[in-house]
This record gives sequence, C-alpha cells and structure tokens, in this order.
Amino acid sequence: MQIEDRVRELVEEKIADRDDLFIVRIKMHVNGLLEILLDGDQGIAIEDCAKVSRHVGFHLEEENAIDKAYRLEVSSPGIDTGLLSSRQYVKNIGRDVRVKTTTAEKREGKLLSVHDAHVVIEEKVKEKGKKAELIQSEIPFEQIKETKVLISFK
Repeated sequence: MQIEDRVRELVEEKIADRDDLFIVRIKMHVNGLLEILLDGDQGIAIEDCAKVSRHVGFHLEEENAIDKAYRLEVSSPGIDTGLLSSRQYVKNIGRDVRVKTTTAEKREGKLLSVHDAHVVIEEKVKEKGKKAELIQSEIPFEQIKETKVLISFK
C-alpha cells in the first residue's frame, strides 16, 4: 500500500464525524516531508490540524509505516495555494479568482457556480472602442491548469 493511501485512510478515520472538514491533498515529498492539506466549509481550526497530526503520527509510528526519517506537516492550504478540489471551488463561490488555462490564458472574474465538468465565472470583457461589459463564461475543468482566489484589501 502506498503511504499516501494509508495516510488518507487515517485522516478519513479521524475526520469521519466532521462533515464540514475535507482532505485537499496528501503528498509524500522526496525530501521526507509528508504533507497533509485539510480544509473546511467554514475554514479549519489549528486544533483540528493538531488532532489529525497526532492521530496520523501515532499510527504511522505504531505501524512503522515509513522506514526513513520524515516530517509530518498538517495544515490548511495557504493563500498562495491554488484550488485543488471541487469542494474548495464551491466554498469560494462569490469570490474573485484568477484561472490559468492549459493554453496559458489568464482569466479573472467572480466565481459564480461549480458544476461536474466546469466552472462559471463572471468576467469583464472590453472590446476596442466599447464600454466594458460583464459576461458569464464556462471554463471546463479539463482546461484549467490552476485557479487562485484573488485577495482584496479594500
């Protein structure tokens, strides 16, 4: 069993009673960092990260699941981390996002909705000599390379 699969089982076991929490990513890096990114529909508290860390760390040590030195890091995705799961997209409906497509195009607008195969954003489009207008655009997930939430300090 891959270590990421075992860690996913352990995390799911720990958060099973918390419908508001979800796994964003679990990754074992080559430098020995075991990274667990968690989020919640209303955010995630540091206490929740600590509980998951203790649970996963205890079981990995008990099972001697990792045979080399590693560092366990449990956190929420940072502000510079792109959206990685559909649940994160849903959580950020109504916020401004920047979408980089697989064709290197950058599009910015308000995230309006999330569907199985695409997202809908409202973006400003300005044609030469005309006033800018708001249009709704569908962007298929298969064409999205990265989506980041834009932070406004207004």
